[in-house]
Amino acid sequence: MKITTIAAALPLALVTAGGPASAASTGSGATGQGTITWGSCADMRPAEGQKLPAGTECGTLTVPLDYADPDGETIDLALIRIKAAGSGRRLGSLVFNFGGPGGSGVDILPLAAPAYTALNTRYDLVSFDPRGVERSSGVRCGSAAETEKYNAADSTPDTSAERAQLKRVTAEFVQACQETSGEILPHVGTISSAKDLERLREALGEGRLNYFGMSYGTHLGAIYATMFPEKVGRFLLDAPLDPTLSFRQRTLDQMRGFQRSYEAFLADCAAKGPGKCVLGADRKSAGNKVRALWKRLDAKPLKVGRRELTQGLAVTGIGAALYAQQAWPVLEQALGLALKGDGRLLLGLSDSYTGRKPDGTYSTLMTSFPAISCADTAERPSAAEQAKTEAAARRISPMFGGTGLGSLCAAWPFAGSNAAKKVDATGSAPIVVVATTSDPATPYAWGPKLTRQLKTAVLVTSKGEGHGAYGVNTCTTKVADAYLIDGKVPAEGTVCGS
Repeated sequence: MKITTIAAALPLALVTAGGPASAASTGSGATGQGTITWGSCADMRPAEGQKLPAGTECGTLTVPLDYADPDGETIDLALIRIKAAGSGRRLGSLVFNFGGPGGSGVDILPLAAPAYTALNTRYDLVSFDPRGVERSSGVRCGSAAETEKYNAADSTPDTSAERAQLKRVTAEFVQACQETSGEILPHVGTISSAKDLERLREALGEGRLNYFGMSYGTHLGAIYATMFPEKVGRFLLDAPLDPTLSFRQRTLDQMRGFQRSYEAFLADCAAKGPGKCVLGADRKSAGNKVRALWKRLDAKPLKVGRRELTQGLAVTGIGAALYAQQAWPVLEQALGLALKGDGRLLLGLSDSYTGRKPDGTYSTLMTSFPAISCADTAERPSAAEQAKTEAAARRISPMFGGTGLGSLCAAWPFAGSNAAKKVDATGSAPIVVVATTSDPATPYAWGPKLTRQLKTAVLVTSKGEGHGAYGVNTCTTKVADAYLIDGKVPAEGTVCGS
């Protein structure tokens, strides 16, 4: 989930560069409606210094481009799996979606695997690039330079000239999306991705789908459970979305969440004591320093080599670090350096969030995000509605406030559908929803709402900061492992302390 116009799959550096997944024929998967040929990941190009976990294999699964024409054109979904490493009874495959929408499971799973060691003793860990993402006919919107221009735009315009510029840049971005990826754009919605998940379950040879979804991955999981309730195995949905929200509701909820987390970051920094927080001795002075930096960048961006740290990129970098409390010290350092005229680290935080690679190209993270999000709703707000949303958001948070997704989807070249807003998993096995009390990106209130909509879910409340609880909150992780490994459904109303 993203605070303004682009998305984050996971906090900070869990999204990395990668090339096409190999489908070398050194083994075969189970046969359902499709066949997976598992082989090496030689073409994956892992991040520098990264070694793929033992037992890692890559492959592809062919699915229809348009499920309304199942015998027509097809696309290939890129897959990755890490085979079960334990000697105990194998439980089958556990399929991950790490969020976004737009996160590459092929890139993220090898990096995230150490957090799932307990699960990997019993499960093959499986993930994929969903349709419209990276290797799976990833949505692209023009050149890297055009993407760079869009990212750097001021998403919180203060003047009519800045608003006009943002409108122009947005229109150019949307036009580039249509020109570069027009064929895939009508077919990237979550309904189609849920059908892909069912094809994947069959190809893996699993009687039921065991699934771990985070952030947007909770939406995909909820839609799958609605469409195929009898095929639901053990489903864990961490950092849940409420799919029924309007653009305005979602934007304002997220503004409150990010502003609260930002203020908590300032307070935490100031609490270190006099002279120990580079931003100031108290929360007010720390906030004033950052606000002054924010205003200066609006007037004059900081030079960072051949690039510039604009106000928009700085806000993206700050928001990126608020996804995980563990990143707060990095944010403090980045802001301290920027106050001294060095914008490298803050720009680096922004780049990790937008999927910018060291060579200056981009992953499809920020281009897949609007494509999937706009496909999943028929809502196309008017200019007047967007202005009202922006004004309300700016009152909540002058730094983060904006129109949210509404401005992009209003200009989107294809109509969306409200089908992915309807969730009801009646008839499924028990589903576990985990919501964190101080999650900025998917505010806690969305957890109980999704739980009620699913009808078959139980809610686990995880107290603490950050986006997602598994691997962060020890108690929540134990509850989740007991469910996924032993089938122990947590009691209704389970609460895990911070």
